[in-house]
Amino acid sequence: MFDKIRNWRIRRIVARHPIPEPLWQNALQRCAAARRLGASDQATLRVLATLFLESKSVEPTKDLELDDADLVLLAMHACIPVLKLGMDWYDGWHSVIVYPDAFIPRRQKMDAAGVVHESNTMLAGEAWGRGPVILSWAEVLNAGTKPGHNVVIHEMAHKLDLLNGEANGFPPLHRRMDHVAWSHIFSGTFERMKEDQRHGVELPIDPYALESPAEFFAVTSEQFFESPANLREHLPDVYRQLALFYRHHPF
Repeated sequence: MFDKIRNWRIRRIVARHPIPEPLWQNALQRCAAARRLGASDQATLRVLATLFLESKSVEPTKDLELDDADLVLLAMHACIPVLKLGMDWYDGWHSVIVYPDAFIPRRQKMDAAGVVHESNTMLAGEAWGRGPVILSWAEVLNAGTKPGHNVVIHEMAHKLDLLNGEANGFPPLHRRMDHVAWSHIFSGTFERMKEDQRHGVELPIDPYALESPAEFFAVTSEQFFESPANLREHLPDVYRQLALFYRHHPF
């Protein structure tokens, strides 16, 4: 009965708030990861994007103005990671805050000596456990221009990672996935690439992945959807684990 009620609710939302065809086609032209999908998957993505726009509040800051086409593009990027998972995976948070460009979060941190320091790190995106996703619109528009780069997918991957606690590169795996295999493959690849980096070996993905296991998961998720052939060629075991988690083979 619950599934029938939920499906009825979804159909009602899609019927009442459809994404106009011109806006959808415009977004497809601006989102390479979505263009690679087949017609059926694109139709599913359109439903998810509709639900995203109805359930999340997109809040531009600093005089940034986003029109309907921009909102559809943002929702399209955001829903790619849950294409085969469903919008339930984005439950528990409600807003997307969008800055015009990179931003510096106001944050204080106390060091071991008890001295309080102000954060001065420029960010393109940020995600909090049950709080908002924060994005740089300039980086959203740059999605796909740098191979494997998509700040929206990156931050949404953090959201998925946070579902079972802290962001640690170990999202809630599906029932038939092997937790030991995931841990072995991700931690082993992470450490091997850190060793390669120390020896000056050129890495096949953004070196930012080596900041932490959480960033490794987020960066490889970007690669999985934006540059799947590269990820499958250079990190095939990671690719296979992500394909099991996202229930999708983008390549």
